[in-house]
Amino acid sequence: MKSWKEKRYELITRNLVEIIEPNELLNILEEKKSPVVYHGFEPSSKSIHIGYLIGIQKHMDFIDAKLKLIILLANLHAWLNEKGSWEEIEEMTEKYKKNFLACGLSKNKVKFVLGTDFQLKKEYWMDVMKLSLKIRLLRAKRSMTMIGRKEKDPHIAQMLYPLMQVADMKHLSIDIAFGDLAQRKVHMIAREYIDKINYKPPICLHHIEMHPLKFGLEKMSSSKPESSIFLTDSEEIIRKKIMDAYCPKGIVEANPILEISQYIIFGRIGIKELKVEREKKYGGDVVYKNYHELKEDFMKERLHPLDLKKAVADALIKILKPIKNRLKE
Repeated sequence: MKSWKEKRYELITRNLVEIIEPNELLNILEEKKSPVVYHGFEPSSKSIHIGYLIGIQKHMDFIDAKLKLIILLANLHAWLNEKGSWEEIEEMTEKYKKNFLACGLSKNKVKFVLGTDFQLKKEYWMDVMKLSLKIRLLRAKRSMTMIGRKEKDPHIAQMLYPLMQVADMKHLSIDIAFGDLAQRKVHMIAREYIDKINYKPPICLHHIEMHPLKFGLEKMSSSKPESSIFLTDSEEIIRKKIMDAYCPKGIVEANPILEISQYIIFGRIGIKELKVEREKKYGGDVVYKNYHELKEDFMKERLHPLDLKKAVADALIKILKPIKNRLKE
């Protein structure tokens, strides 16, 4: 039987793609009863897409592992990144909070913090200014948001963005920074420079970025609705998006249908088994009890993309139904 220490570490690290650094994580779990982990979000739409469910399921794991979870709703970051007017961002911020809770997070076990709760204080901006004296322009630019990196002449506000993310970690008193791989560059800046504002380097945990439904895009994004599935999408829209999605025969890499299967359908909030219905001449019905079985059959082309898509659409609709109902409350 596994010890609590082993179970705790497994809960925290399962379904991650990177841990920086494992020994540091083990040490903080020994030193602190309830280390603080934070995950920052820039409110940018009125509904979140299913890619967020990867991180939300990890939030549940963190809570079960007795970590203190902070979700930063970075409204000031969103405004600096031109995600809307201040009134629109305020509305999206409330929608984000409602979406997270509808996905199954308990309001008593997660602390939601707005950026404006602390980012306008003198002490915070003194730290941002100190960081601006230490971090070079090219380094900051490499860690900027996707939009900022593509602009030849970005706004100065976008240059402030990564510095603020580093300062956030100190002013939220975190031990662990959590996010998708897009956050890796900023997290590495924090590990290198946060001591300049008298704070310890964060442990960094990263999960995958879910691939978009359409091939050729970088990740599932609210700004590309045709390539994302939103919690509020109707059953008809979900089926259409799944059936139109990129899913080449036998190819697992960058395959969004396989990722939905692995991280959602067979994830913590998912179902125990996936039934694929087929005519007898195509092999008949098959039931998968875990992702490994499904992946093996798909790779060996014993499972056709069309049959998988139909099953995934049915399962995803079933999983999202209680979330939709809570959003209507």
